[in-house]
Amino acid sequence: MAVRVTGRKRVVLSPSLHPQYAETVRTTCEMGGIDVVEGLDNALDDKTACLVVQNPDFYGSIRDITPFSDAAHAKGALLIAVVTEIVSLGAITPPGEMGADIVVAEGQSIGNALNFGGPYVGIFATRQKFIRQMPGRIVGETTDVEGKRGYVLTLSTREQHIRREKATSNICTNSGLCVLAFTIHLSLLGEDGFRKLAALNHDRAVMAADRLSKVKGVEVVTQSFFNEFTLKLSKPAAAVVDTLAKQDIIAGVPVSRLKPADKASENLLLVAVTETVTPADIEAFAAGLSKVLS
Repeated sequence: MAVRVTGRKRVVLSPSLHPQYAETVRTTCEMGGIDVVEGLDNALDDKTACLVVQNPDFYGSIRDITPFSDAAHAKGALLIAVVTEIVSLGAITPPGEMGADIVVAEGQSIGNALNFGGPYVGIFATRQKFIRQMPGRIVGETTDVEGKRGYVLTLSTREQHIRREKATSNICTNSGLCVLAFTIHLSLLGEDGFRKLAALNHDRAVMAADRLSKVKGVEVVTQSFFNEFTLKLSKPAAAVVDTLAKQDIIAGVPVSRLKPADKASENLLLVAVTETVTPADIEAFAAGLSKVLS
């Protein structure tokens, strides 16, 4: 989409973007003859279509992405913001207010259970001036002849309809049930409930980080986070996770699993704490971790 909008064929990825996201982008762009570069410093130029950043990032860090937006726009590029945890938007500044032109997110944690990789709820948003370049269908609200509210396909430049040669999408997957569950859950929460859910997530994460930081051999690396943070352990994280799993403790995700070539990540562990985690769960995790690292 950014390539269509700008007419450029160079994409810059933040180093703190989830490595699996980055790999997917490289694969897709390779098929389209689009150059992909990883880095932030001096990576932007007048051939860049977009800069892609994640907030909270792969390590759980929250940051102000306004400087990245300013840097991208100074070169005529778009800023794409990735949000992996939709509940975080109940607590932190939304990416649009920090200058993002396109926002992509995952909404699984609202109304949809974990399903071994999918299907989940992909969320896609953009500024009004770019809406005609969005892939897929755009549904708008209207009224029928009796004045009743209804919804119709407002924009639908797809391959199976009109303008086939100029279609912006060939995506045909129906995620309607996932979207319905998301919508019902979010409607039941309401704005106040959504903010309370975000606050509860953050409170539990802070509680866990404080408790785990007291375990010998554990260092909390992420300083500013929502409900996910990174620990540095005194032993390889993958071995620690395997050991704790045998004790029925799901400790987190070793960074080495996602970045196998990065030897510096061997002792790093990604930990997520949601509203479903209890103080007893945190204590059991801390006790198990203390035993394994001793």
